Amino acid sequence: MYRQACAHSDVTVGSLELSSPGYVAHWADGDRETTLGVLLIRMVAETSQHAGHADILREQLDGRIGGNTTVAADAAFWDNRRAQVQAAADHFR
Repeated sequence: MYRQACAHSDVTVGSLELSSPGYVAHWADGDRETTLGVLLIRMVAETSQHAGHADILREQLDGRIGGNTTVAADAAFWDNRRAQVQAAADHFR
């Protein structure tokens, strides 16, 4: 089913303009009308967010971060890592 959805998406993106109108039935009233371009941007953002979540889970499982070369096994490292990520997030508050 995933491959079928990808094939359908490829045809859609290849045959329509970014300004082509779209409609999302489960979005709030008044916000359902959109364009293919907006939908593609949202999909890139969603994919990026979920890939980030998957990477966090992988880091917790194998202890490797970055370019897969740093092994982080002790609690002090993870405490420091969490503080760095929190500081980066706080910057945008």
